[in-house]
Amino acid sequence: MACIENSTEVNEFILVGLTDIQELQVFLFIIFILIYLFTLIGNLGLVALILEDSTLHTPMYFFISGLSLADLGASTTIIPKVIAGILTRDKAISYDSCATQMFFFANFATIENFLLASMAYDRHVAICKPLHYSTIMTSRMCLGLIIGSYFCGILNASIHIGFIFSHSFCGCNVVNHFFCDIPPILTLSCSDIRFTELLVCAIGAFNMSFAILVIVTSYLSIFIAILRIRSTEGRQKAFFTCASHIFAVFLFFGATIYMYLQPSSVHSMDTDKMASVFYTMIIPMLNPLVYSLRNKDVKNAFRKATRGKSH
Repeated sequence: MACIENSTEVNEFILVGLTDIQELQVFLFIIFILIYLFTLIGNLGLVALILEDSTLHTPMYFFISGLSLADLGASTTIIPKVIAGILTRDKAISYDSCATQMFFFANFATIENFLLASMAYDRHVAICKPLHYSTIMTSRMCLGLIIGSYFCGILNASIHIGFIFSHSFCGCNVVNHFFCDIPPILTLSCSDIRFTELLVCAIGAFNMSFAILVIVTSYLSIFIAILRIRSTEGRQKAFFTCASHIFAVFLFFGATIYMYLQPSSVHSMDTDKMASVFYTMIIPMLNPLVYSLRNKDVKNAFRKATRGKSH
């Protein structure tokens, strides 16, 4: 799509999307519908199962519920608009809608960042201080970590939106992406964005560094504690309680670091779009599977729920 430069103030943006090849549009439409349905069923189903089964009323599953809601929120912020764009062939998104989409996606991504750190701390307490677990990970502590994560998400998104959309957009309004992500929107500004770029980078680096520091410190302690366990069965049990979380951490931070902490000189919009599909659509769909397929408690709760319905 051609980009026409002019001096008129932008009141809408044009999202290029993933591809202009018409033959792929039907295929992408079906794939995205299926991804969103699986994301919806998986995350809502996991939350409902945790609420329903009293054996899952523990801090770990409390955090998993918060993570599922954040995943669902991030997915809902992006996928319905992409599907609607393919269906109607309308690639326009209003200025306010673009800001709203960016706000909610930044919010949910930040929430997931801090929830993953909170879950690592929870696993650290469970394995390294099992006798004090119930006194440390109290309901108030868990609620505080959840509320803190959501507060950080709102604060981070508000700062991003406040600075990014304080700039003038008066030239090209064609966004080479399928949603209003920060880097492609910032490049369209016709004012000096150097301070905002630096601020966005600094806040993002701080959020990720803090979370990664908590996660790495927690797992170093866990690893040392596991080595002290004499029985092989005990070591395996301790490892499997962390395996799902470790996998989720690698998925989330791997995609985020690849997307946002690369030098701009090595960025390619085509590869960036594919990476964006992974962390905006695939990860929210996979997380419920990650936390249920290898988890005996969730499997048992699911069997009980299905047996109850069949009776």
